[in-house]
Amino acid sequence: MAPDNASLIFKITPRAPWRAAEAAGRFTGAPVDLADGFIHFSTAGQVAETAAKHFAGQADLLLVAVRTATLELGLLRWEVSRGGALFPHLYGPLPLDAVAWVRELPLGPDGRHRFPPDIFPSSEEG
Repeated sequence: MAPDNASLIFKITPRAPWRAAEAAGRFTGAPVDLADGFIHFSTAGQVAETAAKHFAGQADLLLVAVRTATLELGLLRWEVSRGGALFPHLYGPLPLDAVAWVRELPLGPDGRHRFPPDIFPSSEEG
């Protein structure tokens, strides 16, 4: 079951797979997604920890926001992962018309990723 506030979910991806997706008209996943058989996403409340855990120090990343309401029913599953939290996993390609926006995900001087502040619930920081 999806969290009530998860109208947008987020994908962190290196630039190259995303540019290939733009050319193809759909995103089939980064190498880790292809290996796992689904596309990994995070909610706004999970995405900063995802970046720190799986993308620490990596530059040239993009943050992709996806509208959950536009995804094909049954392909998006909320599954228990890190620490028992529910994470969104997409079992199929991501159609680009479900993408709300794509933004750079730069590294700050401290080596941590700098997220757009407007994606976080008001009680969290990026």
